[in-house]
Amino acid sequence: MNSMTFPALVADRPPLPRRPTPHERDGRQSAPSSGRPHPQQAVGDADPAIVEAPRRVIDAQIGPRQPGAIYQNQDGAFEVIALIRDPKRARELLRRRCAQWALIVRDVLRPDGEPFAIGSVWTTSDHLVREAREFADASCGEEVAR
Repeated sequence: MNSMTFPALVADRPPLPRRPTPHERDGRQSAPSSGRPHPQQAVGDADPAIVEAPRRVIDAQIGPRQPGAIYQNQDGAFEVIALIRDPKRARELLRRRCAQWALIVRDVLRPDGEPFAIGSVWTTSDHLVREAREFADASCGEEVAR
């Protein structure tokens, strides 16, 4: 009963135990030499099947939308100006952290249609109006005869 009426002084208490060291640095330990707690493997070391699977997913999301193609959906009809497969550039264009690709399209139903970037996936409601044209040299724009 005495402890209830007279609380123990802070100096009389034993120190609280320290928490275990967290995964991230909190200043109590030195920095790892590599800069990362778990070094990553180079992409070249990965199994080709592991690298191929994400590429197939991205190809399915893009669908037949290659530069020069025109496709139509419920939002309108669009000509594909460019296909960006560089994830860093796609993230900048779409302002999304998870973007892996982007398309730059132009609305062909509007005479003043300005090109803009999209990241929507190819769905069953989209249909191709005109296939992409193949170019022999992208810099000069000459068509390849089929």
